[in-house]
Order: sequence, then C-alpha cells, then structure tokens
Amino acid sequence: MMSRSTSTLILLSAAILEAVGDWMVRRGMHASSSERVIWFVIGAGVLFAYGWSVNRPPWKFSELLGLYVVFFFVTAQAISFFILKETIPKPVIAGGSLIIAGGLVIFLSK
Repeated sequence: MMSRSTSTLILLSAAILEAVGDWMVRRGMHASSSERVIWFVIGAGVLFAYGWSVNRPPWKFSELLGLYVVFFFVTAQAISFFILKETIPKPVIAGGSLIIAGGLVIFLSK
C-alpha cells in the first residue's frame, strides 16, 4: 500500500486535473467554432489524465473519496474565483465548510 502523503498528492493532482479539464470543456462550449475543437481535445486529454491518475493506484478509493471531494471542491472554487473572476456566495462558503469538515472526518478516521 502507498503512503498517506503519496495518496494525498495523487488525489490533489487528480482533483486539479478534473477541475481544469472541466473548465477547458466549458470554455470550449463558449468558444468560437475554430477554437472549440482545440479546447475540447485538450480538455478531453486532461480529463483522461484525471481518470487514469485516480484509478491507477492500488488503493481503496472509497476510503479516500472524502479527501478527494475536499480537493475537488477547493480547486473548483479557486478556478471560479481566480480565473473566472466570480465571487463565491456565502451559502457556497457555508456548504463548502461542511464538505471540508466531512471530508477530513472521513480521511482522518483511520
């Protein structure tokens, strides 16, 4: 079995890949027709890298899912705030705090 720190780094990387890949596909949906294919192809590649990275390691993903959800939530909010220049509403902050707390409870329970 791999170390907890290695698992954490892989999960963080996978969450970043998933959120960025999703952003690229979304960007492609709103791009001009000449750019659309490029965004879709790159986004598909990034999403494939996410799927491979999260499913390749020999782990029980269900035991790490809580931490993964935390990483994905934080990464998605960072993309929304820093790249898309969206403000994060208070209900999202409140709900996100619950996501983070729940994910940490699951991850740290071992």
